[in-house]
Amino acid sequence: MAVSDPIADMLTKIRNASQARHEKVDVSTSNMKLQIVKIMKNEGFIKNFKKVQKDNLSFIRIYLKYDESETPVIHGLERISTPGRRVYSGYKDMPRVYNGYGVVVVSSSSGVITGRKAAENKVGGELICTIW
Repeated sequence: MAVSDPIADMLTKIRNASQARHEKVDVSTSNMKLQIVKIMKNEGFIKNFKKVQKDNLSFIRIYLKYDESETPVIHGLERISTPGRRVYSGYKDMPRVYNGYGVVVVSSSSGVITGRKAAENKVGGELICTIW
């Protein structure tokens, strides 16, 4: 069965693996997913990631991050725009996630960036997901 929303599928895999306290999770590769994972790494939500090639299949291996008491660093991942309902925002109306503790991922004309960077660069775009 084909996945109709690959980004939502990736977020669900990460959310489930994090709640189950797995060390790592593998997701299929795409440029958009890679950019989202890079943002998660830069914002400190995951330890690391790497692209893996195996038997003509390429996927992203994401190493999850936990604090001292083995609690997942990722408390929530939520898809905003879906294939059936796209959500856009201008830079002035960029949402804040948990008063700045979380991150909103935006697909803008200058690439996939955080909502904070979009507001700084004065560009709007499609709201992909929130991470907190």
